[in-house]
Amino acid sequence: MATQIFTLVGVLIGALTSYFATAVAERAKFRREMATRWDERKLDTYIDYLTCVKQIQRAAMEAGRAREQGRDASEALATMEESENRRSVLFETFILLSDKEAATAAHTVNQQTWELLRTARTPSTGTAGLRPIPLVDALNVLHDAARSDLTISSSVTVR
Repeated sequence: MATQIFTLVGVLIGALTSYFATAVAERAKFRREMATRWDERKLDTYIDYLTCVKQIQRAAMEAGRAREQGRDASEALATMEESENRRSVLFETFILLSDKEAATAAHTVNQQTWELLRTARTPSTGTAGLRPIPLVDALNVLHDAARSDLTISSSVTVR
């Protein structure tokens, strides 16, 4: 009878060990899947946000060129405003998903974008007044912060 009890206790210990090991493994798998899911969403949001900023920049420069050449800049300005509206909405998702460094960099990009928008909306401004260099610098900082947030190595060398 004692051997049966030892056998039963051994089976019970084995079953509990197997259960806990499986539970821990499943929990770790779930966490990895959730992290991957949010990273994919975060990457899509980052790309969409940055695309809108670049569209604003291109449209502002096109409006400036149109004014310098005496053409109507209204189409470029409409494109710029449409992209700004989309950027504004995307920014909220960006902030919800990003880490602190990326959010701070995005705030700086917003400030530079608003300055570019303000200048582009001024009727007398040509491309000379539209200097996107501060925006480009802010975008570079945002790119680095986003790569860090997504744990993408920033030491990529192109050969």
